[in-house]
Amino acid sequence: MAGAVTYTDYFVIATGASARHARAIADDIQTRLRQCRRPARVEGEREADWILLDYLDVVVHVFTPQARAFYRLENLWGDVPRVPFDAGD
Repeated sequence: MAGAVTYTDYFVIATGASARHARAIADDIQTRLRQCRRPARVEGEREADWILLDYLDVVVHVFTPQARAFYRLENLWGDVPRVPFDAGD
């Protein structure tokens, strides 16, 4: 994202199977990072269709499948290079 926007270096886009699952993913990210980082801002936790965790240089988007299909961030930022990530690590 560094070449496309000035407010962050990376977008992380994840999808939970439901609002409850999306909330659990966002909670786990915050728990795992709590020792070294705290988000500057968190949005959407109550509804949990689209949860945004803003760590300034990294912005995490956790969607339900319906919200991800509706907002299509990958299409909006399609010209930005992607960094592969294997969740199995």
